[in-house]
Amino acid sequence: MPHSTLEMADVFRAHGQHWRKSHAGHVSLEQLKVMSGIEHCRSEVLGGHVLHCPACEHTQIAYNSCRNRHCPKCQASAAKRWLAARQTELLPVDYYHVVFTLPQPISELAYYNKSVMYGLLLKAAAKSLLTIGADTRHLGARLGVTFVLHTWGSAMTHHPHVHGIIPGGGLSLDGEKWVSCKAGFFLPVRVLSRLFRRLYLEGLREAYEQSKLLFFGDYLPIKEERPFLAWLNNQRKMDWVVYAKRPFAGPQAVLSYLSRYTHRVAIANSRLVAMDKETVSFKWKNYRVKEQNRQRTMTLSHDEFIRRFLLHVLPSGFHRIRHYGLTANTGRKKNLNKARQLLNVNAPIIPLDKALSSEAQAHEPTPTFVCPCCGAGMIVTDVLLHLYLPRAPPLLPELVVVDRQD
Repeated sequence: MPHSTLEMADVFRAHGQHWRKSHAGHVSLEQLKVMSGIEHCRSEVLGGHVLHCPACEHTQIAYNSCRNRHCPKCQASAAKRWLAARQTELLPVDYYHVVFTLPQPISELAYYNKSVMYGLLLKAAAKSLLTIGADTRHLGARLGVTFVLHTWGSAMTHHPHVHGIIPGGGLSLDGEKWVSCKAGFFLPVRVLSRLFRRLYLEGLREAYEQSKLLFFGDYLPIKEERPFLAWLNNQRKMDWVVYAKRPFAGPQAVLSYLSRYTHRVAIANSRLVAMDKETVSFKWKNYRVKEQNRQRTMTLSHDEFIRRFLLHVLPSGFHRIRHYGLTANTGRKKNLNKARQLLNVNAPIIPLDKALSSEAQAHEPTPTFVCPCCGAGMIVTDVLLHLYLPRAPPLLPELVVVDRQD
């Protein structure tokens, strides 16, 4: 199958049913929902509508999207909407990119405890940044942090880490001035790494004492308290990786980065190369070699490819994009207004596509559907119902008849 047309949906449609049968009893409800959503995304199964262009008489059918956050086809529009809300929150300062990564032994245990340990990863990383940033020996300011959780490496292996986007400065502890970090230097990564390790291990021990952790496979031997504490002590002897990249080249570079990372899934359709009766091939980057020679092609069996993709399905209701400090939801508007006042910024940055006057927008509203032939607005002429029939309501207990044989 040519690269230009191969999608994740094609893999699930061709081999998903066999994979579900062969792994029955070992697949979570969330994983089944992801498979079903991707298989049926933008197909007649989910219904849609018929569009007609009055200008050129072109007619087309548009099927509905599954809107699953793990679907490669549904993330572009979701990312666009999220970015539109974030653009006006950017400040005219340098922004830094910091990555916090879990060591391999911790990440293996995290796979069985996603909700607890992924949440702890985000909280420990945020607290590390906010604590060191507020320390007068370093910056002495209240920072604003936006974190995005990723659980995969380029080869779709399990690799939990968070990407942090942080302004190069913050409000002073008394809130009366803006404190900027040194040019090209944010915070010492070694200090961040040690605090992050301590906070995470403390949180992990607390979760164990509250019986929130599950142990399977190779981790069954540390289920008891004494082996667990010994294992936890070994993790304190390891170096935990915290990586700070160079500052972004202006606010637009921050938006460009966020558009690629905020709503990314384990693998994009653009990385799929080929599929045959036995295997799936996809592009990946080997970061252990020189930058100019990183591009590789990996071929996996259908079973292994689907397994790796489903490794990264998040628990239902888990938020993988979170804001802390100045940009936390509770005080974001007030804090950003104060920061702009101290930075002498009169108005937030407005995207170019929204810079039209209100009068022009009123006279030239953007059509919801655009004709691919002439660019005119299209109208909906018919609605196609989805093929799923509604489930019947459960019977009331008093209406259930049990046929007993004496």
